Amino acid sequence: MAELLRRGHDVYMTLVDDQQIDCVIRQEKDGELRYLDIQIKARSKDCAVTNAGRFAAMEIRQPRGNFYFIFYSEQANAYWIVPSLELINEANQNKSGQNKGRYSINFCNVTKRGVTPRPRFQKYENAFQLLEWR
Repeated sequence: MAELLRRGHDVYMTLVDDQQIDCVIRQEKDGELRYLDIQIKARSKDCAVTNAGRFAAMEIRQPRGNFYFIFYSEQANAYWIVPSLELINEANQNKSGQNKGRYSINFCNVTKRGVTPRPRFQKYENAFQLLEWR
């Protein structure tokens, strides 16, 4: 949320996360208002290196045009901004088990150089412009 504020967004925090919304971005353009629902997922520098970009067992309820996920990996020092409608196509959906129907995605590779963002997801990497109202 601090990064969104730093980038000049008008951010409102929710009191609870019942609807998968961590915060709302309010935008005004030519007298019209638009609101973006934001879900934030983060991995700290203290997590296992193999999990630095891995986000698993995610529930994605009601994907829609104004619903975005912001992923952050401290080890990779990167953000990924992914519209929910695209995330359901990019992520893997579990077909069985206790997390059946939930999604997982891994934005990073682990190499000799350390944790590096996967080129496959480059269009989402630090793509805060996806949140702009054009």
